[in-house]
Order: sequence, then C-alpha cells, then structure tokens
Amino acid sequence: MEWYSALSLLLGSIVFLMALGMPVALAFLAANVLGAWVFMGGAQGVVLMLDNGFGALSKFALIPIPLFLLMGELFFHTGLGARMFNAIDRLLGRLPGRLSYVTVLGGTGFATLSGSSMGSTALLGSLMVPEMNRRGYNNKMSIGPILGTGGLAIIIPPSALAVLLATLAKIDVGALLIAGVIPGLVLAALYIALIFLQTRLDADAAPAYDVEATSLAAKAGLLLRDVVPMSGIMVVVVAMMLWGITTPSEAAAFGALGVLILGVIYRCLSWEVIRKSVEGALKVTLMAYLIVFGSATFSQLLAFSGASHGLIGWATGFDLAPVAMLLAMFGVLLILGMFMEQISIMLLTVPIFFPLAESLGFDAIWFALIMLLGLEISFSTPPFGLLLFVMKGVAPPGTTMRDIYLSAMPFILCSLILVALLVVFPQLALWLPGR
Repeated sequence: MEWYSALSLLLGSIVFLMALGMPVALAFLAANVLGAWVFMGGAQGVVLMLDNGFGALSKFALIPIPLFLLMGELFFHTGLGARMFNAIDRLLGRLPGRLSYVTVLGGTGFATLSGSSMGSTALLGSLMVPEMNRRGYNNKMSIGPILGTGGLAIIIPPSALAVLLATLAKIDVGALLIAGVIPGLVLAALYIALIFLQTRLDADAAPAYDVEATSLAAKAGLLLRDVVPMSGIMVVVVAMMLWGITTPSEAAAFGALGVLILGVIYRCLSWEVIRKSVEGALKVTLMAYLIVFGSATFSQLLAFSGASHGLIGWATGFDLAPVAMLLAMFGVLLILGMFMEQISIMLLTVPIFFPLAESLGFDAIWFALIMLLGLEISFSTPPFGLLLFVMKGVAPPGTTMRDIYLSAMPFILCSLILVALLVVFPQLALWLPGR
C-alpha cells in the first residue's frame, strides 16, 4: 500500500469515528486496532500493538502528570489558591485595572497547575467577569485577560500539558519545563504592558473605585502569609529541576507534598478535600494515559506502514525554507484548535510534526515550545476557538461573540509576538536548558 493510502486509512478512520461522537482516545484506539490488523499481520499484529502501547505507559517520565494535577487540585479545594487571589487583589491597592492584573497573575497560577485552559476559563469567567463588570470594567479589560492566561499557563512550569507533550514527543521533560521559564516571563511582561497601555489610553476601561486602605505592615503580612508560601512552592519546584537537584518526577512529588503541608498549617486540609483532589487528578490522569497509549501505538503504525517516512519525503520535496514549513505547521495547529481540544490535537499531530521538525533541523525543545504556544493561541482564535465559546457560556447576559472576539485579539497578538521572538531569538527558550 502506498504511504498516502496508509495515511488516509489511519487518519480517515479516526476522523470518521470522531464524527460519530466517539471519544478521541477511543477513536484512536479503534483506528490503531484496525491499522495493526491491516499492516502488522492480523490478530498477531494487534497483540504486538497492545504490548507496545502498555510499554509506553510504564515510562518514568509520566509520573509528573498525576502529581502536578494533584498539586493543582489541592490548591483549589483547600482554598489556598483563593487566598492568594484575594491577597494579590489587596496588595495592588488602587492601581488602575488592578483586577485585570489579578486575573493574569492569579489565573495563570491556577491554570498552570490545573492543566486545563477550558476549566480555568470557565472558573475565572464565572468568578471574575461579573465582579469586574460590577466595577465598571469594559469587556477588553475583563474578558481579554482571562483568555490570555492560557498562553502563560501552558508554558510556565509546572505545566502538566508540557509534560504530556514531552512524553508524547519522546523529548526531555525537564528541559521543556525549564525552557518555558524565560518565554513565560516575557509573555507575562507583554500582558502587563498591554493592560497598562489600555488603562492609559482609555481611563474609563477600568474606572477607579474606593478600596479599603491597607497599611504597609498589613501588606507585608498578606505577602508573607498568603502569597509567598503558595508561589514559593512553584518557585522551588522549578528551581530544583533547573539546578539538577531533582528529576521532574521528584520535583512534582515535592510540590504535592508542599501543598499538603501548607494545607495542614493553614488548617484547611480535610479528608473530603483529599478525596475530591485525588478524584479530580485521577480523572484527568486516566484520560492522559489513554492519550499516551493511543499516541504511542499510532506513531508506530505510521512508521510501520511507511506513512510517516512518505509524508516527510513529500513535505520536504517542495524545497521550502524551514521557516515556511514551520508557518505551515503552525497554521494547521490554529485551524485544528477551532474544532478540537489541545490534547486531541497533540495526539493527532505529534507523530507527524516532530519527525518533520527533526528532518528540518529544528531543536526538539524549541519546536515543542512553539507548538505549545500554537495550541494555546488556536484555542482563542476567532471565529471558532473553543475558549471563546466557553467564555460565552459563563459571561454575563448581553455579552456578544463580537465582544469576546475583540477582547481576545490584543492578547492573541502578544502571544504571536512571543512566537516571532522565539523564531528570531531561539536562545530565549534554549539558554536555561543549556542547549
């Protein structure tokens, strides 16, 4: 069978099953069974495919996923995350647009640990937008920052989605996590500069209002009690990986343990909190493991059938510049993001994109970071980005899709500027990992 026929059979069966409403992971599993039967010799090939899939689940690199998710669930259910939100709000005092800054800073911390941009958008949209609207904020100052937090959450460690991508692409998990630090800080600076500029150009976008005065001593107490311990855990997790003290798996374990200890110190840890946290982390972990199983076997089928080799040869045969090929792959991510969830897109594209990127001479860590940003931007890209519709569902009555589109565009532009900076200055991503 020609490579394009094999690729059409594998991808076509997946798309067909997804169109019938089958969950993505199960659609991939069914397509893999079909592919193994056709390309690997019937029932014996299916057994071999299943053995290879279970082998992919036994990798040590997968351990950070449930631990980072547990860390985020504990932050949420113990109320430690809410304490940090409220403390940042009070520390900013009468700063114009302060609730927008709170949304970016606090929302990024929650979304990073939760590993779900959709969940983060739903939570922040229902929690922050009504409050900001009550204070007279316009949509670009209330909705825009919430849609923008995902771009930060996906690259600033600890990011469960980055761990999953590194595992699927078979690259160094720790290197990818560390690579996101500087680009994440650059993107945060771009967001803060954007909010500052918006409040200066349009003072009515975030009207000033009276707030209870907080003394310097009280602010210091808030900082030391409600901000430093929570954010300190994330800093320590990153620092331990950066300095080579621990592996990503060990750092994730220390992070989860740190949140448990804080829960005990702040007397907000209970058996019910632990149950809800473990249950929430377990649900997402099981889905992620199904994704890894499907991706590992799908990659092997693409290679075994000759589809990946043929596709790479076809794509590189156009003699396009590597940057042009990068733009083409980035465009595919933007289009898929209008219809599919991030993990589903990764499952579909990683087995194809990473061998192609390697043939073009791209550094795998750098390309993974570009891909993560593409996945997140695609989620907020008009007209069909999924986060736009999540926001519509939780936004106050009267909010139109046009309002949401216009609010998202400036923050999308910031993420695109970061992508351009990474293309021009790759060392922004590669300096800390030492590549």
